Amino acid sequence: MKHYVWNLSLLFDGDRDPRIDEERALVAQRSRAFVDKWKERRDYLRNPASLKEALDEYEAWKRHYGSQGNGGYYFWLRTSQNQNDPFLKAQFNLVEEFGKKVQNDMQFFTLRLAKIPARSQRLFLRHPDLKEYRHFLERLFAESRHLLSEPEERILNLKAPSSYSNWIKMTSGFLAKEERTVILEDGKKSLKPFSEIASLMNSKLKRVRDTAARAFNDILEKNVDVAEAEINAVLGSKKVDDELRGFSRPDEARHLNDDIETEIVDTLVEAVAERFDISARFYALKARLLKVKKLAYHERNVEYGTIRGRYPFRAALNIVRKVFRSLDDTFVRILDRFVQNGQFDVYPRKHKAGGAFCAHNLISQPTYILLNHTDRIQDVLTLAHELGHGINNELVREKQHALYFGTPISTAEVASTFMEDFVLREIMKETDDAARLSIMMMRLNDEVSTIFRQIACYRFEQELHAEFRRKGYLSKEEIGKLFQKHMSAYMGESVEQSPGSENWWVYWSHIRSFFYVYAYASGLLISKSLQRSVKEDRGFIEQVKAFLSAGLSDSPKRIFRNLGIDITGKQFWERGLEEVDALLNETANLAKKLRHM
Repeated sequence: MKHYVWNLSLLFDGDRDPRIDEERALVAQRSRAFVDKWKERRDYLRNPASLKEALDEYEAWKRHYGSQGNGGYYFWLRTSQNQNDPFLKAQFNLVEEFGKKVQNDMQFFTLRLAKIPARSQRLFLRHPDLKEYRHFLERLFAESRHLLSEPEERILNLKAPSSYSNWIKMTSGFLAKEERTVILEDGKKSLKPFSEIASLMNSKLKRVRDTAARAFNDILEKNVDVAEAEINAVLGSKKVDDELRGFSRPDEARHLNDDIETEIVDTLVEAVAERFDISARFYALKARLLKVKKLAYHERNVEYGTIRGRYPFRAALNIVRKVFRSLDDTFVRILDRFVQNGQFDVYPRKHKAGGAFCAHNLISQPTYILLNHTDRIQDVLTLAHELGHGINNELVREKQHALYFGTPISTAEVASTFMEDFVLREIMKETDDAARLSIMMMRLNDEVSTIFRQIACYRFEQELHAEFRRKGYLSKEEIGKLFQKHMSAYMGESVEQSPGSENWWVYWSHIRSFFYVYAYASGLLISKSLQRSVKEDRGFIEQVKAFLSAGLSDSPKRIFRNLGIDITGKQFWERGLEEVDALLNETANLAKKLRHM
């Protein structure tokens, strides 16, 4: 088991390694050296040779130091391993505070670059010596139209907590404090917190999920007045920010930040909304399989059937390795390197963070993957998912410089879901029809939530912001009606918009991150389209690798265009939707074969 705990000696030799303070001093020194050299100079704002020198030094700073160096990454990872250790929390807070100061000192560089005259922008973008930084500059120049002066930007940063984040923390904090007595699966009553009550609504025992839903709805009803004030405050703050920055529509800032054209997102949203029949048919199928006329709102995620089988971590690794080998040997080499270097933290432990993630920070730092493996089929898929992110990181690391290390939010989930789906197909080869039906229903549930639910949420957000800007304030009743309208649109008639569901926007954190949710759908649909191409032609995996290696070096539209793929047209998104539709039809036919309908 020890072999499957992170080897953080790749960063430091323990929490009190003296190199931690030494390295922090070095980060401060190198950051100060950059500031001292360039802050008073203006030649790099006019001269391509000077700008090349400055960008080379900025890239080297970003590669080796960043605002927090290895210390910030190390203590963030350590707090994920032990969330309740006061020493680790204190160290992380200290390095985070240090990093904010460094970032504030360094931000002059990109702010001033973004503000150079349009004539100089065109010169820099055409200059051959700046070719390796072209898209980095393009993004800065695109943002420049919406940037204010340095003092004004500082003011907006300072007012953000009181006008935005503190409001959100208030609502989430009130919900987190709530407890109710509910019935557990062993039939006993117990006092449970809000987060556990939410998970109990997915119980296969109707009595358990119904009592959990009543408790959940009661908590939302109690807090809906606070949430009404909160959501109106953050909608108002967003409106002011958009007006100051000159954005023409509420979601434009999100698209600019995500390096994706508004027209592409609009096309994606339209394509998915036109196929809400797929999600409606899925819920109708689930209702028939569960032998009910309609699913209650809180029952839409209840699992159908029983998925048996144990998958210890070594067995899960072998399955994933087999799939990776069938796709490309590069994927296997990356997986084996992660295992050999101790870059997995595999098993649940007291105080360890829940869930799973793949962590990366600077291009010079190792990738780490956190899991909570309990031998379930879902854990095998989670392993494949996080390894997809890890492979994406490593391919970018091999091909790009530090300013292009990362992936746009709009495509961040492509690699993860791509690997996950191929692994799922491998698992289903070894299962009988009954198990396959359960697994396929589980998969469809995830895909309906990721694609159709998130696009319905995006459309809800669009109307929410539009109505707020038209009326000036929205009551909880008005927000609830808007929410039910858009949820009903994708769920269809087989899911009841039951009393209490009008308040489910209260806890949905994504709508406070403003228009983020489209990225779930775009990532999965791009993945589906690429999967289909690989199934039709195994040689297409080279184009998949080229895409996964691109990082932030260009916009998703141009990256795909260079691979001969057009994501601006509705046909591209429809190709991914056809994959979901095909899985739904295959599942319905299997259910008929088993006479479950």
